[in-house]
Amino acid sequence: MNLFVEIFYLAAAVLFILGLKQMASPVTARRGIVWAGVGMVLATLITFVHPSVNSNYLLIFIGIAVGGGIAWKTGKAVAMTDMPQMIALYNGMGGGAAAAIAAVELIKQHEMDPTVQLLAVFGALIGSVAFSGSLIAFGKLQGIKQLRGAFRFHNQQRINAGLFIVVAWMGLGIATSGTDYGMFTLFLFFALALAFGVMMTLPIGGADMPVVISLYNAFTGLAVGFEGYVLDNPAMMIAGIVVGSAGTLLTQLMAKAMNRPITNVLFSNFGETMGEAQEVSGSMKAIESPDAAIMMAFAEKVIIIPGYGMAVAQAQHKIWEMTKQLQERGVTVKFAIHPVAGRMPGHMNVLLAEAGVPYDIIYDLDEINEEFKTADVALVIGANDVVNPIARTDPNSPIYGMPILNADYAKNVIVVKRGQGAGFSGIENHLFFADNCRMLYGDGQAVASELIANMKEL
Repeated sequence: MNLFVEIFYLAAAVLFILGLKQMASPVTARRGIVWAGVGMVLATLITFVHPSVNSNYLLIFIGIAVGGGIAWKTGKAVAMTDMPQMIALYNGMGGGAAAAIAAVELIKQHEMDPTVQLLAVFGALIGSVAFSGSLIAFGKLQGIKQLRGAFRFHNQQRINAGLFIVVAWMGLGIATSGTDYGMFTLFLFFALALAFGVMMTLPIGGADMPVVISLYNAFTGLAVGFEGYVLDNPAMMIAGIVVGSAGTLLTQLMAKAMNRPITNVLFSNFGETMGEAQEVSGSMKAIESPDAAIMMAFAEKVIIIPGYGMAVAQAQHKIWEMTKQLQERGVTVKFAIHPVAGRMPGHMNVLLAEAGVPYDIIYDLDEINEEFKTADVALVIGANDVVNPIARTDPNSPIYGMPILNADYAKNVIVVKRGQGAGFSGIENHLFFADNCRMLYGDGQAVASELIANMKEL
C-alpha cells in the first residue's frame, strides 16, 4: 500500500512540474493550470488510502467541502480587477495552513528528530508571516481605508528587526528543547510571528504589492515544503519546493523590473524619498476623442500601453476592437507590457488574452522599448507609474531607477485617464505635462467606444 501511495504522489509531483512548465507561455498556460489541478486532485484522493490516515474521514470531507465550496463560489464571482486580492488571500491561506500543520505537530510535544523539529518551527515562522502579511496585502489592494498607503513611524525598521530577533530566538529555543517547551511559549511564538508579518507589510506602499505578493508566495511554498518533510509527505515537499523556487525567482525578476533590491523588500524601504522631488512644469493638455481618432487612424505605428485603469474599466475588449480597426487601415499596432503593470505579475497579459489579442503583438518592456522612438502614437490607457519619466531623472523620487516604458519618446502620446489624480503610488506623473502628451479624459471603455465610432466615420 505504501508503494502504491508513493507512486501516485510521484505522478502528482510530475503533473505539478509539467503544469508549471506549461505556464511559461500564454499559449499553454491554461493547459498547465489544468494539469497542476489534476495533480492536486490526485494527491488529495490518494491521501485517503495512506496508511497513516485511519480516522477523521468525516472532518476531512467537511474541510474539503467547505473550502472547495467557498473557493468555487468566490472564484466564479471575482472580477478580473480583483484577481490580485484573491491571489494574495489564497496565498495567505496556504501559509496559514502550513503554520497550522506545524502548530498541530508541536502541540503534541512528541519526540521528533532534531532536524524535523527545526524544520517544523521554521515552517511555522515563515508560514505565519506569509499568512498575516498576505492578509495586509489583501487589505491594501482591496483599498481598505485603514490600510491604504504606507504606514510608517519612527524607528520602525529597528522595531521590526528587534521583533524578528525575539521570534527567531524563541523559535530556536523551541526547536532545540525537545519536548521541554511550554504551551504559553509556543502560543507567544506564533502570536509574535503573525505580528511580524503585519509589521513587515504595513510600511510597504500599494504600488509595490506585486513584489510583496510574489515574496509571500515564495514563503508559502517553502513553509509547505518544510511541513511536508515533517509529515513525511513527498507530494507536499515537491509542491512546496516548486512553488517556493518559482516564487523566489519571480520575486527576483519583479524586484529587478522595479530596480528594487530584495533587501528593500525584506526591510520595507519601498517608497522612501531622499529629498525634495522635482517640481512639475507645464500643464496637462486635453484632447477630444475625434482628434485622437484621427491621430491614430492616420499613423503608421501605434503602441498601446495598458494598465490597471484598463482593468477597472473592463476596456480590453473595446481596445482590441479598436486595434482591429486600426490594423484594417494599415496601421501597425503593438502592445507594450511592463512587468509590474496592474496589481500582480501577468495581470495585463491575462486581460488581453481574455479579449483575444494575439500573443505575437504583445511585447515585454525589453522587446518594445526601442520602438517608441519610431512610433507615431503611444496610447496609454490606465497606466501611470510605469511610464513616468521622472524614474530616469530625479534621484529623490521613490521610483528613481525603475525601468519604465519609453512612452515619452513617441512622437505623440495620448493618455486615457478618468481625472488628473496621481497613480497608485501617489507620485505625480511628469509624462502628463510633456509637450507631446495629450489627455483624453473619461472611462476607459467609454473612451474606446468613442474612438471606434469616430474611426468608423473617417
